[in-house]
Amino acid sequence: MAHPTSDLAGRAQASADFLKARITDAPRIAMILGSGLGAIGDQLDDATAIDYAEIPNFPVSGVEGHKGRLVFGRLEGVPVVVMQGRSHFYEGWSMQEVTFPVRAFHLLGIDHLVVTNSAGGINADYKPGDLMIINDHINFTGQNPLHGPNEDAFGPRFPDMSDPYSAELRQLLHQVAHSRDIAVKEGVYAGVAGPSYETPAEVRMLRTLGGDAVGMSTVPEVIVASHCGMKVAGISCITNYAAGLSDTKLHHDEVKETADRVRETFTGLVRGLVQAIAHTL
Repeated sequence: MAHPTSDLAGRAQASADFLKARITDAPRIAMILGSGLGAIGDQLDDATAIDYAEIPNFPVSGVEGHKGRLVFGRLEGVPVVVMQGRSHFYEGWSMQEVTFPVRAFHLLGIDHLVVTNSAGGINADYKPGDLMIINDHINFTGQNPLHGPNEDAFGPRFPDMSDPYSAELRQLLHQVAHSRDIAVKEGVYAGVAGPSYETPAEVRMLRTLGGDAVGMSTVPEVIVASHCGMKVAGISCITNYAAGLSDTKLHHDEVKETADRVRETFTGLVRGLVQAIAHTL
């Protein structure tokens, strides 16, 4: 890997150096946990929690349901780092800031990333509480975090996006789900800028264009992870029907309530994936 020389790479290196000085076990897997899905970070053995505000250059999330801290520790005996909450483009952060933690993880030597989110169900076969393995995404944010001069220290000018959600890790997720009797879907995540929920017409458009679930995160982080050569697994928790698919008004409380309801199932799937990934390292 080339030595970081740009301002962005230098700031990411400063974050990575700060974190290296605070931990004893180098993490093998990083996890970004979405709204209401941060419980895994409270279940790590030998845990060290660091607030984002303490870490040089780290963006700090202000969204309800996001604790806003990194937790280092062991899950199923595997050294991991967990992001309990993420920053979002709709909060006013730039795409480079939203994806900054992924670059810091790369500089920590991490090459496996698990991203999770709460999403609205577009596919008519989906219902709140379903878990969807993400097999691809559509970027409807109108932005790309790689816009501007290429960060050569991290990856090529034109990174390949033909397998953004690793086929190998998707297969592992299906194996884990089968072994633990967890019902899962598999589909395409449509990423939008937010913060307003989509209109019924927009949901119809997203469905027509191939989206199965919609949310306001994940896509930028996965683009940068692909740029860095990381293997990514993605899981959406379907927390509500998208606009126009039910008579219920959309609100963030429903997102948190559904995420809480499926917490045990979701945690079991992620724990099993961590075990499975560890056997491939």
